[in-house]
Amino acid sequence: MLVRRANWIAGVALAAVIGLAAPSHAITGTVRVTVAKAGLVVGAGGGKGVLTYRHRNYPFTVQGLSIGLTAGASLNKLVGRADYINDLGDFSGTYSVIGVGAALAGGAAGVQLRNAKGVIITLQGFKAGLEASANITKVVITLDQSRSTPD
Repeated sequence: MLVRRANWIAGVALAAVIGLAAPSHAITGTVRVTVAKAGLVVGAGGGKGVLTYRHRNYPFTVQGLSIGLTAGASLNKLVGRADYINDLGDFSGTYSVIGVGAALAGGAAGVQLRNAKGVIITLQGFKAGLEASANITKVVITLDQSRSTPD
């Protein structure tokens, strides 16, 4: 009888703990960004964007440096998503990029970025200008939480 009661109490306690545990779910945000880029072998670029996360819009800036095959200049308008955001602060930081694109007065661009906190940004869109690139890039994203607006 005592063993049965102890098992019952243990079962109820286990069910309560499981029921109260909050699962950890990373949130996905949407990203819109415009970046101007220019270079010959070493390229530099910068731009602005907006992260939409938990029904708010957060402006951010992008600064980057690429090393590899880069020639020309372009303006990139990209949209996509940011996956694996556990906390808004995870979005800011230095991202590693491997991307390939080409533009001759207009073309396609696609890139995937990943930071040390595990956030992965996948972007696609259009390039305007005259540029060919196949390079490895480091990008620094700085989020401005103080200027957020409702979605």
